[in-house]
Amino acid sequence: MKISKGDRLFDSLNIMFAIVVMIVVLYPLLFVISASFSSPAAINSGKVYLFPVGFTWDGYKAVFENSQVWVGFRNSFLYAGVAVVFNLFMTTVAAYPLSRKDFRYRNAVMYAFAFTMYFGGGLIPTYLVIKQLGLIDTFWVMVIPGAMSVFNVILMRTYIQTSIPELLQEAARMDGCSDFRYLTSILVPLCRPILAVIALYVAVGSWNSYFNALIYLSSDELYPIQIFLRNILAMNQFDPQMMTKIQDPSIIESKLGMQALLKYTLIVVSILPVLMIYPFVQKHFIKGIQLGAIKG
Repeated sequence: MKISKGDRLFDSLNIMFAIVVMIVVLYPLLFVISASFSSPAAINSGKVYLFPVGFTWDGYKAVFENSQVWVGFRNSFLYAGVAVVFNLFMTTVAAYPLSRKDFRYRNAVMYAFAFTMYFGGGLIPTYLVIKQLGLIDTFWVMVIPGAMSVFNVILMRTYIQTSIPELLQEAARMDGCSDFRYLTSILVPLCRPILAVIALYVAVGSWNSYFNALIYLSSDELYPIQIFLRNILAMNQFDPQMMTKIQDPSIIESKLGMQALLKYTLIVVSILPVLMIYPFVQKHFIKGIQLGAIKG
């Protein structure tokens, strides 16, 4: 097939645009990583652009020798893991009946679910409800309020309707298979791709979430890593123990440079788990975007 000059020009412009977008997105990440390995004096003087200047591990030593960081990591992993399990269970039991045409009230239930995507009770009423349930400053306040996402329900319902034939359910029923057995033994194994997509969405969302912890948690031992990071980035609150871990006299003399070093180091540490997991689930993430385009 012969490619016209217009098509070649269009492809070239698309490639150039993609390269520009890649540079715009990639450069801040590379800068943060380089700054986390640079000396505080170089960061404070603005000498860091793309590669580390005055290579040092002092920032990472200070961060990983601080107990609060490990507490934050532990809590974030626990919140993300439990949230994934809860969300997958709630999404599955909600999407399965909504995908069946013989469910008489599925449209009414779907409209009720969709209504919550556009309208909410607001922060204060939600806080009062959570307080009445006794969830304030507990582990479960980070899991139960977000135990189900309507968007994820729509994704899974669409996947079931478009990827799993109805004849499969009829054949299972003829063989004496109950609805519960069909769901657990047939449907769930066939839904592994979409379950992987939902697990990725929930895990990343839970890992990056800090607002719920900021509102509902008050105990340091329950804070996720994002709250600890926010306190440093937004309010410049530094633990004196972290500062004493750095032995280089030039770092102690430059407080601003030290603060910047710890900020960049904590950013890298907080996003590292997501960066390590994403390459292995990238194909599922792309599939989830494709499914999200079809909500019928």
